[in-house]
Order: sequence, then C-alpha cells, then structure tokens
Amino acid sequence: MTLQKSDKFATKAIHAGEHVDVHGSVIEPISLSTTFKQSSPANPIGTYEYSRSQNPNRENLERAVAALENAQYGLAFSSGSATTATILQSLPQGSHAVSIGDVYGGTHRYFTKVANAHGVETSFTNDLLNDLPQLLKDNTKLVWIETPTNPTLKVTDIQKVADLIKKHAAGQDIILVVDNTFLSPYISNPLNFGADVVVHSATKYINGHSDVVLGVLATNSKPLYERLQFLQNAIGAIPSPFDAWLTHRGLKTLHLRVRQAALSAIKIAEFLAADKENIIAVNYPGLKTHPNYDVVLKQHRDALGGGMISFRIKGGAETASKFASATRLFTLAESLGGIESLLEVPAVMTHGGIPKEAREASGVFDDLIRISVGIEDTDDLLDDIKQALKQATN
Repeated sequence: MTLQKSDKFATKAIHAGEHVDVHGSVIEPISLSTTFKQSSPANPIGTYEYSRSQNPNRENLERAVAALENAQYGLAFSSGSATTATILQSLPQGSHAVSIGDVYGGTHRYFTKVANAHGVETSFTNDLLNDLPQLLKDNTKLVWIETPTNPTLKVTDIQKVADLIKKHAAGQDIILVVDNTFLSPYISNPLNFGADVVVHSATKYINGHSDVVLGVLATNSKPLYERLQFLQNAIGAIPSPFDAWLTHRGLKTLHLRVRQAALSAIKIAEFLAADKENIIAVNYPGLKTHPNYDVVLKQHRDALGGGMISFRIKGGAETASKFASATRLFTLAESLGGIESLLEVPAVMTHGGIPKEAREASGVFDDLIRISVGIEDTDDLLDDIKQALKQATN
C-alpha cells in the first residue's frame, strides 16, 4: 500500500512505515535478530547487516515519524536525551549554541554538564526573539527551541527565529532544532515553519503508554540526516526492536489520544484560570489569554493547546505539595504524554537540578505544578482537580 500526498494525518498515522512480510501478516512482526545473512562476503541477502546499523522495526518507525512530521528522513534513538546528545555531538569542537532558557531539565543538564566538556558553550535566554541577534557569534552552530516550553508553556514563533538566523548569520550553517515533544506531530510540524530538525522524546505522546523510553528526530536535510545517521550507528544509542515496535504501535493512535487530551485540558485550564482565590497564574497555550495565542493560531492544528498545563498555586511549596498528593486520578510522577493523567512539582522533580536563580528566572517557582492531562473522562478529571484544590487550600 502506497500513501498518497492527499492522505490526511490519521491515514498516515495508521499506514506510514508499513512492513513487508513474506507471510502476509497484517501486524508487523518483531525482528529480534541482531545479525543478517550474507550471500557472499560483504553482500547481504537483504537490506540489513547488523541491528545497531539498522533493523526492520526501527526503520519502519523512522519512516512513520518522518511522514507525520512532513519530513524526508527520520532517526530513532534509545531515549530523547540520546537524541539530544547525538545532535550536540555532531557539532564541531569549540562551537557555540543558543538555547531558550525555559527548557527541559535534562536538556539543560546536557548543555551545561556534558556538551561543555567537549567544547560546546551554550547561551541561554528567556527572550529569544529579542536577544538572538546579540547572542549569535561567529562560531554559533545551533539554536535550540522548545515550543511550548517545559514547564511554563511559553510559545515561540519558529518562523521568526528562522528568519532572524538567516538575517543575522547568513552562511554560518546554523542548525535550528525544535523540541516538539509537548505537542506531538499531530498538533504542530516545526519543519513547516523553518526548523531544520524536529526532535521528540517519543517516550511521551508518540508512544503514549508510558512503557517505552525512546527518542526520535526528523529532518528534510540530506546532509544533516547522513551526519546524524552516521553518529546514530557510531555511538550506538539505538532502541531495541521491541521498543521500536511498541512505539510504532502507539503512534497509530496519536491523533485520537492527543486530541482528546487537548479537549480535556482546555476545560481544566479555563477552570483554573477562573479560580482567582487559589490560583496565581495558569500557563496553557489553548487559552485565548496566552501571551502568544496569535502564534498558537498559526502553528497549532485547530489552535489546540495540547495536553500539558502548568499553574502556580497560592500557599507556596507546601500547598503545591499538598495538592500533588491529594489527587485521585492524576498520578504523582515524572514524565508526561501517556493515556493516564500525571502531575508533578517541577522545582523539586524534573527541574530540580537547575540552580534556583536560573529556574525562577524562567518562571519555575516552588509553587508551580505541571499536569499532563490523559484521556480519562473530562468531567472526572475536572472533579479530581477541584477536590484536590479543596484539600490543599483548606
């Protein structure tokens, strides 16, 4: 079966990366073999030689992710962090990178504790559009964006960043990378707006069932793809066939899961925003009051805000902790994007490793709570938020 250009997202999600099987199996088999026969020395019988270099399940997943991100090429890795590491490892020694300040704690850790060890210096900013022209240097090789950011849900105009790079650093071969984990390919496709590479922690929405750790990237640049594919094989941070198979299976229902999560999230966000007695501020891109809602209208499918919300609760860290321990359906745990609803307190969990001054400069205060809205019944989730608020604030 060949996909057509006119095929919509749901059709691509189900059929992109379909397997070929001599037995005619409808569902892709799991290929566990680490090595593949050769008819004569250096002449493999088929496409594959050794599973670190490529495997049927991984290749099919990579093709599917590329299709959903409107990309020509996709690569899968053993985790989202391994994806980040491979991209940073591709930079020449002595390179400079610019990153949005409000970034996932693991990404911040890699920039500041690992990439610097092989000579990559990173400048962070909480006002990328205004600061970028001054931050660009002769040796700048990378600009890193999360949109929406983790965990304060700031939204960045990707096209404007791409235009700034072209205007102020023409000919410098700067890679614009966008972490699209919070939205998934269903809601936004950063390559359409000028990004060179889009990355995901596929552990989150793409897999969607909290049972796989995996990362992916997609690009339309053949030179970038070939450089990163070489490193994927050379470094060897690749997912197992079973993890690739599970992630590909999860991807097939991405559109159903993410849309439902977003529809529930907007109702929860609206409720929280209206509770002036207990809530200091609500961060959610789907709210029309979001500072960059005009960008949401441009970059997000149907102006959906996604399934992630963060909010500051009155009463400080103590009340935030009480709320996080009082929910019935929202499980207190790190991670996000699964079918089940989760919540956490970033200041002491996912972002605990970032120095307090830098963390608060990005809006990550001790009273901030981040919730990942799952696909349970919307009213049940809303009731859970209400009762937890009542327990935490009384």
